[in-house]
Amino acid sequence: MEQREERVRLETGRYRITGTMKLAAGGYRSRLSDALNAPEREFVSLTDVTLEPLDGGPAEQHPFILVGRRQIMLAASA
Repeated sequence: MEQREERVRLETGRYRITGTMKLAAGGYRSRLSDALNAPEREFVSLTDVTLEPLDGGPAEQHPFILVGRRQIMLAASA
């Protein structure tokens, strides 16, 4: 399956997370909402990540993180 990379911004109750997510290049599961609503996925993987605490602490950089799908309160293309 061909894939493409998309920069996304996610928010949980504690963090604003900006990173790169791999999505299908076209068709089924090519949208961010499709990937987040997939019932077989418990986690979303992101690369090249900036993790910003919503309480104003310092931002962190990470090469890779997994985010629990149930913890995501907001999602958008960055």
